[in-house]
Amino acid sequence: MTTAPSGVPHPPPPSSNPLRTIRDIRESLPEDQRRHFDAELADTEIEALPEMLHRWVTLSNDGFEEFLLSRPFEGLEFGARSYDARTDAE
Repeated sequence: MTTAPSGVPHPPPPSSNPLRTIRDIRESLPEDQRRHFDAELADTEIEALPEMLHRWVTLSNDGFEEFLLSRPFEGLEFGARSYDARTDAE
């Protein structure tokens, strides 16, 4: 709790991150990444735990997968090969 300038305590603002527990972080990861998360969690020293968890929360919520699924081929040109532009002079 923090105290407003008027002296009335108010609760901290709710976190914008839906991942609030280690279980939440773990369940948000694909199966192959869970093994890496578990291994790193087991080897992380207590003092480094907040940094490690923050990194995994960031990785699990970066939105990259949703971006790829929403526009997987937008702006890409298919069929061009690097050797198509060569001349017959070679």
